[in-house]
Amino acid sequence: MQIARNTLLFFQKHGYHVCQRIADRLGIRAKIVRTSFMYLTFVTLGFGFALYLFMAFWMRIKDIVYTKRTSVFDL
Repeated sequence: MQIARNTLLFFQKHGYHVCQRIADRLGIRAKIVRTSFMYLTFVTLGFGFALYLFMAFWMRIKDIVYTKRTSVFDL
């Protein structure tokens, strides 16, 4: 039981914050989004996890490409 808890804490601490960002955009709690991903994973036999990884990758690329610049001279 302790191993599962440590693993959960590790992923919560070092995750990509995909669920939090989706929840902020939709205006709902992150817990609801996480629970939805878990149910989707169990129902579709892994599709929810694949979708989560794809969204994490896409958000990471979007953050790299679209950086906020304060002025024109920051190029």
